[in-house]
Amino acid sequence: MHPLIEVPALDRLLRRQANVVLLDVRWHLAGPPGIESYRRGHLPGAVFLDLDRDVAGPPGPGGRHPLPGPADFEAAMRRAGVSADSLVVVYDDADSTAAARVWWSLRYFGHEQVRVLDGGYRAWTEAGHPVSTDEPEAKPGDFVADPGRLPVLDAEGAAELAGAGVLLDARAAERYRGEQEPVDPVAGHIPGARNAPTSGNVGVDGRFLPPGLLRERFAQLGATDALDVGAYCGSGVTAAHEILALHLAGIPAALYVGSWSNWVADPGNPVATGDG
Repeated sequence: MHPLIEVPALDRLLRRQANVVLLDVRWHLAGPPGIESYRRGHLPGAVFLDLDRDVAGPPGPGGRHPLPGPADFEAAMRRAGVSADSLVVVYDDADSTAAARVWWSLRYFGHEQVRVLDGGYRAWTEAGHPVSTDEPEAKPGDFVADPGRLPVLDAEGAAELAGAGVLLDARAAERYRGEQEPVDPVAGHIPGARNAPTSGNVGVDGRFLPPGLLRERFAQLGATDALDVGAYCGSGVTAAHEILALHLAGIPAALYVGSWSNWVADPGNPVATGDG
């Protein structure tokens, strides 16, 4: 299944009353909670998903957004109405940063029928489609979590990949270089990692670049389907966006879920600064 869906295709599905579960996962690293945006207006029938509560485990040494336990993720998806035969369509404000983490998580836990609304809520409203303030109560689903369906990295694996393959750092360049670090206690990057900010995966409208342009972008960073590739960010959210962009480019890649927040939790892990 193609990982993206465009607004016209989603509109046609909803008009046919297809078995679609709409998940609104608007989330802001800094700013008002996503639930406030949801309550002001969302796609009709969409259920709000809290990224911190429903798509990640409690923060700690494993990172700020570690993998949730299978039972916890299963329960969250069932509350949202996800069943084995559901087509899940997930969206956020525009650039799919948060939506990609849900896409990745559902696939990691064994649900293949999941797509990201390219351009998100903004694309839907700019196309003139209606929104709703009703908060539907989802019919409980029967989703069963089957973890391990996508490759992941731990700190040791990330360090090895940075030397033997290609490890992409999906954060902004100034965080990668160690010039500023607004969230984690240590600034810098994993030695050997290459900077590939997720902002370069999308256009100004928040939609993903065409696959050919994405392939060119990653090839310039040394990432091709001929090498082992992985990605990390601050806490494993925007890195999932990088994994999705790599997938669109035809490049399989592993996610370091704990990412920088897990890396710096161990003072023995080395830190690099500058352009690398």
